[in-house]
Amino acid sequence: MKKTGSKKDWIYQKIGNRMPWIREKYRKIKEEGKLLYTRGSESSRAAKESPRELAKRLGKYEILSFDVFDTLLFRPFSAPEDLFYLVGIKLGYPNFKKLRMQAEERARKEKYDKENTREVTFEEIWEVMERETGIPKEAGMQAEWETEYDCCYANPYMIALVGELKKQKKRILAVSDMYLGRERIEKLLEHAGYGNFYQCFVSCDYKTSKSQGGLYEVVRKTMKISRGYIHIGDQFHSDYRQAKEHGMDAYPVINVNQKGNPYRTFSMSEITGSIYRGISNSWIYNGLKIYSREYEYGFLYGGLFAVGYCRYIHCYKKEHQIDRLLFLSRDGYVLLKVYRLLFPEEIKNTRYAFWSRLAALKITAPYFRQEYFQRFLYHKQNQKFTIAQILNQMDLKEFLFPLCRTMKLEAGEELTNRNVEKVKKYLTDSWSEVLACYSRQQKAGGLYYKELLQDSKKAAAVDIGWAGSGALMLDYAVNQMWKLSCPVTGILAGAVGAGSPETSGYEPFFFQGKVTSYLYSQRENRDLWRSHHPEKGHNLYWELLLGAPQGSLRGFYLKDDNTYEIRLKEPPAQAERIRDIHRGILDFAELFLQTEQRLGMEIPVSGRDAYGPMLLAESEKNHRFMEELEDLMDDIHVG
Repeated sequence: MKKTGSKKDWIYQKIGNRMPWIREKYRKIKEEGKLLYTRGSESSRAAKESPRELAKRLGKYEILSFDVFDTLLFRPFSAPEDLFYLVGIKLGYPNFKKLRMQAEERARKEKYDKENTREVTFEEIWEVMERETGIPKEAGMQAEWETEYDCCYANPYMIALVGELKKQKKRILAVSDMYLGRERIEKLLEHAGYGNFYQCFVSCDYKTSKSQGGLYEVVRKTMKISRGYIHIGDQFHSDYRQAKEHGMDAYPVINVNQKGNPYRTFSMSEITGSIYRGISNSWIYNGLKIYSREYEYGFLYGGLFAVGYCRYIHCYKKEHQIDRLLFLSRDGYVLLKVYRLLFPEEIKNTRYAFWSRLAALKITAPYFRQEYFQRFLYHKQNQKFTIAQILNQMDLKEFLFPLCRTMKLEAGEELTNRNVEKVKKYLTDSWSEVLACYSRQQKAGGLYYKELLQDSKKAAAVDIGWAGSGALMLDYAVNQMWKLSCPVTGILAGAVGAGSPETSGYEPFFFQGKVTSYLYSQRENRDLWRSHHPEKGHNLYWELLLGAPQGSLRGFYLKDDNTYEIRLKEPPAQAERIRDIHRGILDFAELFLQTEQRLGMEIPVSGRDAYGPMLLAESEKNHRFMEELEDLMDDIHVG
């Protein structure tokens, strides 16, 4: 094993290979110690001139050669050998990845013993595989080649650069250290959209490599090069140092996974995690574009979650025969877009539904009186809100002066633990008048939801979380107040965390199945349930991903002609930054779909995997990472 990092790291790795529990502890220590990039967006670390500008600079060279894998071609994995997981699936063979890697190393050793070279062919590797595993050589080669062919796709920066160079009539070569051979490499490049190269040199065909330097000599002799040649690749030793040592100019490009993996979580299942990191690294670090911090927050921390959550919603809908999905405002705004992207055939069965805690408390006040006072009064005491502000939000402005006169309070006085009971007592004593103030809002809300649920017999309300009160209140209003005969189930991204005082209060509804959760609950992914802390801002981190670039619902109001009016609060001051977060989420979803189409399979995204990327952002060590986004986060109070 090659020693890398500190001596302590090396010892952990050495022992960990023999003792899995130590290996897992080592991985956890490394994961918890990761610091996210805080000096701008990650994509700014890969900034370079446009492909057209670089092509102009490279125009002085008559011959240009490119490394193939991780330069011209990407695979949707954070490590190239993870492709073998999919080959193992095709062949139905357990432990295939490890066996395939061992067979390649054994083939190289045998080749070196016989011919003094480690450059093996695809066929030679599979001769060892057949001998060691029993998998027929031809069947195994076919499965692996098909997987490689399906997985590889063009680096978007490099395909643009090669296109510009071809316009200049340059001679462009592909030079690769690889076992597949020239014919297969050319097929991969053509399939990725590069078209034909002037010539292709592959190490296994010549029994020498770029890494050793010998392949550069083959290129020089074949092409009769004396000057005017440059090589472009991602590996410092084989693509830069060796090219220079053999009399060629060299242009280094970054390896997207080496650059991105230090900022990615590995606290995920192996295959889905590798695909997530591969998609993320190749998009953020390909150099074609610099994205904003907001865009990257959506792409890296919200994209996989949104895809997985929407798939969960879709499965729940089918299993429970839901005929109408209500994506509640504001957190359902971008989720609805992702859902319709994934399931375009479901557009007619999905709605963006205006609903908020503020509106729900007023509409359902006759039944949920305790929740009404808890949210409007007790959650706001000692938070520097004046009594006038509280009553204004409750739509009870006309109660201000009688309340203050009767209870000997001042309108500008702050609501505190010392006067909150007085306010509550006055409102309780005037309860019939309070409810009368909400009767028109209740009627207006009924008109709106009668339209929204027309012809629906069973609906589900989709929300970010956390207790499920929004869905429960909506169900009560729909069926007990408005008599629409349409049961409403709550589908949440996450439940109330273990540390919340509300965790027991709403658990019966999760137990009953009236509310369900994707990421975690008392039943599923209990490690996340225990570690998710609202008081540390964790709820806000997730809500920031989904919140609409518009104000939250203030309420439904009845107009003079007995139609309804929807009134929203003021929109966020920086709505464009929120839209940038959503663009990142939607771009990830598009790329994820493209990857699935390429692989010919649906990639499972468990709730635990969907939460994985956010674990790094929630780490105490990465508080600074979130500071730049804090001004976008929702107020924690009612609404």
